[in-house]
Amino acid sequence: MSLHVVVVGAGIVGAATALELLKDGHRVTILDPGPPGGSQAASFGNAAWLSPASIIPMSMPGLWKKVPGYLLDPGSPLTIHWRMLPRLAPWLIRFLLAGATVAKVERTARILSSLLHDAPARHVALAAEIGQPDLIRREGLLYAYPDRSDFEAEALSWRLRRDNGVRWLELDAAELARREPSLAPRYAFGVLVQEGGHCVDPGGYVAALVDHAVSRGAVLTQASATGFAVSQGRLSGVLTDAGRIDCDRAVVAAGIRSKALAKLAGDAVPLESERGYHVVIADPAAAPTTPIMPSDGKMGNTLTRHGLRAAGQVELASMDAPPDWRRADILLRQALSTYPGSGPVSDETKISRWMGHRPSTPDGLPVIAPSSASPDIVYAFGHGHVGLATGPCSGRLAADLVGGLKSAIDLTPFAAKRF
Repeated sequence: MSLHVVVVGAGIVGAATALELLKDGHRVTILDPGPPGGSQAASFGNAAWLSPASIIPMSMPGLWKKVPGYLLDPGSPLTIHWRMLPRLAPWLIRFLLAGATVAKVERTARILSSLLHDAPARHVALAAEIGQPDLIRREGLLYAYPDRSDFEAEALSWRLRRDNGVRWLELDAAELARREPSLAPRYAFGVLVQEGGHCVDPGGYVAALVDHAVSRGAVLTQASATGFAVSQGRLSGVLTDAGRIDCDRAVVAAGIRSKALAKLAGDAVPLESERGYHVVIADPAAAPTTPIMPSDGKMGNTLTRHGLRAAGQVELASMDAPPDWRRADILLRQALSTYPGSGPVSDETKISRWMGHRPSTPDGLPVIAPSSASPDIVYAFGHGHVGLATGPCSGRLAADLVGGLKSAIDLTPFAAKRF
């Protein structure tokens, strides 16, 4: 049966969902107030990594001990606006409890692996499908450490990866320097996840996906969803600031804006913005050939079409708080230190800075489920740090829910009602 489905959100998850729905023979309207792939979207600004190793939750055993130090250190990778603490306290408590024990993070890693284990291959296939294979590369992902002891200090994280099928190649100082001569000599041990991949232009990729969906018959409407027309448990339309769109089903894939829409559909999902930052150095004098995450910076360094991107930081703040560009400058200083030949950069026009909103649940798992108000409203949001990588898989799962098809994995852990 062919349905008319409104996909709310034109980010990576919404774009992938739209394409899967079109394959299933449905009529699709994509709804978003901003341009697909634009800088307003989380999809635009991430580290561009497509990694089966990104299964480690942000909340890990013992994190609570580090939080006070993070709050007091202006250069730490995690910062919380003090005035937001009262409102964020319930989310923070859930967040810390989610990683309180090894058993809990083992479960989270297993669940995330079900979304991520074949992420690079899915993206390769998707880029080829839209005629843009050069947007995705599978050249591995590299983790750089000062020495082996620093790697061994993260034993739990790497054990979780190994237990979930992630394999890697260990590099000594000489091999690391040979592979990445631009890397600072303070890094003397590397771990190469050979199955990893990356996207050379995340914003351009999402825009190309939406363009392809439109070429196959989808309608792109620039407007904001404001609610749903539901009667006796059945959806008849999506309400927008530009009028009502009659439809049979709706998919909420609107990133951080999904929280308000989920509430209108009967679900109180504790979704908060983990504000992230990136800097891009155009035409860098030195850059890695393989995307690298230096252990002392905890940021993804990736050479994109627009230059060397350094992405990371977690800032818990209100949605409308102005960007704190000091967070981006931390990334810039770390990047220049990691690749000494790249700086200093005297021309400020070669440096661009960005801040965006990672839509994050406290347990580190997305919401992929029908709503409480109606099974006709399907959620596909809350992917936190892994939205780009999990986009194709989440899109398929959302399309299966729309069409009443059997999903390839158990969706119980992603239920909205788990909160």
